[in-house]
Parts: sequence; C-alpha cells; structure tokens
Amino acid sequence: QVQLVESGGGLVPAGGSLRLSCTASGRTVSMDDMAWFRQAPGKEREFVAAVNWRYGGRIFYADSVKGRFTISRDNAKNTVYLQLNSLKPEDTAVYYCAGRLTGSSTYDNWGQGTQVTVSS
Repeated sequence: QVQLVESGGGLVPAGGSLRLSCTASGRTVSMDDMAWFRQAPGKEREFVAAVNWRYGGRIFYADSVKGRFTISRDNAKNTVYLQLNSLKPEDTAVYYCAGRLTGSSTYDNWGQGTQVTVSS
C-alpha cells in the first residue's frame, strides 16, 4: 500500500497560481504512475494530469488544463507537484492525488484531497 498526503490548496483570485504537493510513503518502489484528479461540487471526479513515477516521461494532461497546469515529480522527496497557473473559477474543486501500482490497471491509492477555490 501507498499513503498519499496532499497539501497546497487555498483561495486565489482568477488569474492566480497555486502549487499542490503530494507526498507518498509506504511501497513507493511499487508505484508506476501518479496522477491528479479533481472533483467540483455536483460533478464527477475528473482526470487532470499524470506522470510516470519511475522515469518522469509519459506526461498527460486533460485538455481543459493544457498550457496552464504542470505536473512534475521529485523522487528523492517522494513528492509529485501540480503547478496551477492562470486559474479560472471553473478550476474550483477538491484536488486528489492518486497512485497506480505496477501491474494494476487502476489508481488504487488516493489522498484525502485539498481544496482549491478560485474567486472571480
């Protein structure tokens, strides 16, 4: 099992920036990909971005955040980051970090979430 803890959420005005962090502990050597998802009030959870944990390549973004958000990782710190720039009110959501273990087809490990609120 892998434990994930997010931090860095907050309230920002439209056009502002935030950096979210997700620190992993436990069986991190078994982790393949890490990703960020978000869930807005009344909506389903949606994919935001993902990065390969071991090699850093294979980075993917949702179309809605391309060019504004950047995912990165620091294996020495067991941490994945999500830099959020040019924030819009529609980016308001709870942001979740998720990890997929090698051999698994789904994200089985989830953090508790961190709230991002963008004011207009």
